[in-house]
Amino acid sequence: MTAAIAARGLRKAFNDTKVLNGVDFEVQTGEIFALLGANGAGKTTTVNILSTLLAADGGRAGICGFDTADQPDRVREQISLTGQFAAVDGVLTGRENLVLIARLRAVADPGQVADRLLDRFGLSEAAGRRAGTYSGGMTRRLDVAMSLVGRPAVIFLDEPTTGLDPQGRLEVWKAVRQLAGEGTTILLTTQDLDEAEHLADRIAILHDGRIIADGTLAELERLLPPTTVEYVEKRPTLEEIFLAIVGTPDQGGIR
Repeated sequence: MTAAIAARGLRKAFNDTKVLNGVDFEVQTGEIFALLGANGAGKTTTVNILSTLLAADGGRAGICGFDTADQPDRVREQISLTGQFAAVDGVLTGRENLVLIARLRAVADPGQVADRLLDRFGLSEAAGRRAGTYSGGMTRRLDVAMSLVGRPAVIFLDEPTTGLDPQGRLEVWKAVRQLAGEGTTILLTTQDLDEAEHLADRIAILHDGRIIADGTLAELERLLPPTTVEYVEKRPTLEEIFLAIVGTPDQGGIR
């Protein structure tokens, strides 16, 4: 079976600085794959190569069987990308941004698609406002919603929940799980280990230009020494307190 995403020996350097030094991994259809690494580890460089925004110095990459170097147009038909910085037009309203992307992707009934995504991400009340007036969290939610237009086969989410409040982050997580359940393949880069733990089917760690670990959470846990059992009093985190008071997207909070 052809992998949805395949990287083979990817290499990339900027001037004399090696960023990728032989990156290898595969992501199967419908998987949520988390790519972890410190700042400067090469996560965004990897995503940019896979999404045809950047040419590799060596190695090969493919999306749904199409080569990123030789068949970039075919690759772009399969993918969507949410980068670290929102690609939202601040002059347009939130709804207009979504309708524009739907028209560019030749999606049937752009207005209906826009309205459905606005509702999913809690932006219906702000649909008619210029996106430039949105808060940072609202802008990020709109940016993620735009990446879902057209139901692409593969979605790249480069640190998608940066700047989101806890409720907004949970809404993005819910959308990601739903998409994967419907067969969409998702490559997620993040520095939020909690996010990777909650979402990813498989996790890879990128360090010094290479993948140094790749597996499920259970497989990665087995790389550590055996755990010891200790009994401690666990206090709720501030995030847990916040969500208990204001409620998650699916339930009310304390009133």
